[in-house]
Amino acid sequence: MIEEEIFKKSIFLIDKCISYGFQKEKDTYIYKKEILNNSFEVILKLKDNKIKGKIIDKELGEEYLNYRIENQIGEFVSTVRDEFINILEDIKNKCTMQNDFVSSQANRIGQWIKEKYQDHPEFLWDDDKNAVFRNHQNKKWYGIIMNINKNKSVEVMNVKLPPEEINELVNQKGFYRAYHMNKKYWITFLLDDTIPDEKLYPLIDKSYQYTIETKDWVIPANPKYWDIIHCFDTKDIIDWKQIDKIEQNDYVYIYVGSPYSCMMYKCQVEEKDIPSPYPEFKTCMRIKLVKRYQEKDYPFETLKKYDLRAIRGPRRMPIKLLKQMEKEAR
Repeated sequence: MIEEEIFKKSIFLIDKCISYGFQKEKDTYIYKKEILNNSFEVILKLKDNKIKGKIIDKELGEEYLNYRIENQIGEFVSTVRDEFINILEDIKNKCTMQNDFVSSQANRIGQWIKEKYQDHPEFLWDDDKNAVFRNHQNKKWYGIIMNINKNKSVEVMNVKLPPEEINELVNQKGFYRAYHMNKKYWITFLLDDTIPDEKLYPLIDKSYQYTIETKDWVIPANPKYWDIIHCFDTKDIIDWKQIDKIEQNDYVYIYVGSPYSCMMYKCQVEEKDIPSPYPEFKTCMRIKLVKRYQEKDYPFETLKKYDLRAIRGPRRMPIKLLKQMEKEAR
């Protein structure tokens, strides 16, 4: 339908529609306009934010339909179609406001995200159907709203969740394995009011948490090359290779590799970019021991449960693990 395509993201402003010339009849607003030297009449009916139109051939007293047939490309048919489209475009420009998305639920979700996180949908592709939500501080994605059918009427959202929660949700109505994303860590849900907004908000919150960057880091240490087990036995300050992005006062958690495979120390950076006492490093950072952990406290199997699954190099501490460690420290 021509009307559906033109007004797919529009909200009609009734006061402006009335000023434009729409007349109210019961629960419907009707607009009429003669075109092509008054030989045809356009009649538009607006109800429940949806508009439908027809063109009447006044001489015959019948509805003219050829302009809706795509393969009708004659000069006269094209003229009628263009007149109809011009009227609709003018009404769109003067009597509506634009939504970001097609479905009501997608727009409610988008508005909630704007208000809570101050993040706006970003349409990164050539069309205006699919948008991402990114943490405006670091540009990390936590949500994608997509239009997935040819009629542009079905919208879904992808968010990132723990694998175990995804496995539970996909058994519920409206949830599916991720569409065009990693199915282990992302999930898709319908935005057609199958699922209440209140159930979706906590899921978006969890996805957003993955984008939060703390000033806490995890760095691995190989006991085959470092005497990491005894490095704090006689002192609480040591020098460590300077790592990009780690700043003064940041916290570093030292993960000791096999055969220990556990988190052993929490330290804080007291100085950075100091001359290195080690010939293999240009600069170092000076770190002070804050807390020592036992091997049984945070073994790798426990860390995996809190989103720390790979520790091959320096990385930020997952917010989920940090909150758990802070909770256990109280």
